[in-house]
Amino acid sequence: MTGGFEGPGTAPTTALPAVVARVTALADRLGVAHSEVFDVGRLSVASGVPESVVRALLSGRSAGEPDVQSRFVQRLDLLRRTRLKPNGRKYTQQEIADGAGMSRQQAGALINGDRRPTMEHCDAIQRFFRVHAGFLTAEDPEALASVLQHTEQELLQKLADRERRAAAVAGDPLERLLQDHGVRGIAWRAAQLPTDQHRDKVAEWLDMLLESVQRPTS
Repeated sequence: MTGGFEGPGTAPTTALPAVVARVTALADRLGVAHSEVFDVGRLSVASGVPESVVRALLSGRSAGEPDVQSRFVQRLDLLRRTRLKPNGRKYTQQEIADGAGMSRQQAGALINGDRRPTMEHCDAIQRFFRVHAGFLTAEDPEALASVLQHTEQELLQKLADRERRAAAVAGDPLERLLQDHGVRGIAWRAAQLPTDQHRDKVAEWLDMLLESVQRPTS
């Protein structure tokens, strides 16, 4: 395999504080405990970031950043400890090598940190362990932000489900429209768009949609 791995992922690390703030707001609105959505152990397993670093990043502190090879070895070790075979045992070097299409010597050198990984190595091992692209390479804040974005989507779905049930009880046609089209979720996401031009386009669409339904007059 050829092609060196030159650097970490490209997502801005400044995204993490914004995601944490949105997840916090959603959890508060839904009455979900912060200890549940920000469970350090779960976030560590899902992102590959060590628990101590997860704690530091969630509190807004810098925890340093390992070099590319150290990050790879650290994340691969976590995968081997947490993504086990059906019998509960760790995958062997030979099994990883066979599954990733490389020799046992190559796999051993990568696992032990004796060889610098290429993008091809990373992609093959990520596919073998069935984790998302970038799991082995993303910088810690980026990796944690990615996992929290999934949490955000789950909370948005819970919020939509709750409001849909409330609208059904109320029998309000405007409320039903808001829920049927996921308007509140769309508005929440629109607030995170990078420019006013993007947000204005979403606002224009929402205005047209809301104007199409009138509340019954009392």
